[in-house]
Amino acid sequence: MTTDTLPTTETPGRAPSAFQEIARKGLWENNPALVQLLGLCPLLAVTGTVVNAAGLALATLLVLVASNLTVSLIRNQVRTEVRIPVFVLVIASFVTAVELIMEAWFHQLYLVLGIFIPLIVTNCAILGRAEAFAARNPPGRAALDGLMMGVGFGAVLLLLGAMREALGQGTLLSNAHLLLGEAGRGLEITLIPDYPGYLIALLPPGAFIGLGLILAGKNWLEQRRSGA
Repeated sequence: MTTDTLPTTETPGRAPSAFQEIARKGLWENNPALVQLLGLCPLLAVTGTVVNAAGLALATLLVLVASNLTVSLIRNQVRTEVRIPVFVLVIASFVTAVELIMEAWFHQLYLVLGIFIPLIVTNCAILGRAEAFAARNPPGRAALDGLMMGVGFGAVLLLLGAMREALGQGTLLSNAHLLLGEAGRGLEITLIPDYPGYLIALLPPGAFIGLGLILAGKNWLEQRRSGA
């Protein structure tokens, strides 16, 4: 678990660079999925389609922002000895709220994602951000960190979902109505007509191969940028 602390003293001239640093770490340098390799179980399990990936990405994003903000607000009232159980309780409360919202408003998608919605509680990326960042920084920065980490994690989910759906089914945004309602029924894109499908892309081995390719691509970009 990494510890990210930024100066807690507000300095008007340096505040924008601090926010940019949080954004850069969340989206790229300390991305939960690509660098910390956290939350891989749901990432690999539900990214068979873009819509499934988007559903889990939104749920994780909401929990990350809400839990980071709450942990930051109560950080001075929680004793050090009990901080982890309290943080887990906060995260579990928001996961329960998100689960109930999805069951009520996105019931079919909720059924597709199944156990992986309540399992957000066990996502080490969320507890890690609460402990490593939110508990040491003011609410604004903690909420921004949750937002950037959630967006970074969601971007990997969507990219992997797009890769697997395109190779496995030859489509993009299939079953978009599960997330967008009736307006999403016409959004499905057929990339290759009469495509027979590449089954392994939809199976767990395809998820591992896809994530490996994304990790290799990130490492290649890092090496090219550093001139190695």
